[in-house]
Amino acid sequence: MTNETKNNETTNNSNEETASAEKFTELVNAVHHNGLVALRRYYNDVQGQVLNHEVYGPIFIYQVKDESNDGYVCGFFLRELIEKFQSSDKPEQWMASFFVELMKTKGGKLLPKSPENEDEAKALIDQVLIPQCLAAVQEEFPEHVHAGLDWNEEHGPVFEAGFPSIIEGNNTCAFPIHFLMMQLLLNRDPADLILEGLYKIQEDHGLEV
Repeated sequence: MTNETKNNETTNNSNEETASAEKFTELVNAVHHNGLVALRRYYNDVQGQVLNHEVYGPIFIYQVKDESNDGYVCGFFLRELIEKFQSSDKPEQWMASFFVELMKTKGGKLLPKSPENEDEAKALIDQVLIPQCLAAVQEEFPEHVHAGLDWNEEHGPVFEAGFPSIIEGNNTCAFPIHFLMMQLLLNRDPADLILEGLYKIQEDHGLEV
């Protein structure tokens, strides 16, 4: 192989990577714009920005202000927004629903402060995240449902919930604690994912109410 051939291959690979990066940037910009348009169907004052998270990639942060000029902030992941914009009939209604919940707290609700060390993270998990998820599961499913911390070899600590009464097939859903905490830090209710998982289990077994 000649140096010229090597150089050509390197150039082609570089061009492909550049084109791929440009397409990804276009996708992120388009999703960000669609989010603004969706929320402006319900709210007059909407601002947004995109943050790049080392684990979760682009995170879309939107702030909506109410009539009192109080700000409410909520974050979304790239994959979920793409899925909603492509498959949902009313993605704007879905996005706005989070702000409807946030606005029940008068005076505004900005993003919570991220833990700065392991002690703060542990306190957030033990004192806020786990109790919040447990309370939601117990309220939504007053019948006997197993719920609590568990350990997964691949994902580490997880919050697991399931139906011990279901003895055939899948009866449990589990979510990594770090992902549930990320939901919390984006002003999302981490318990929503767990409840959705439990309802999906019921549906799969023909037990939906």
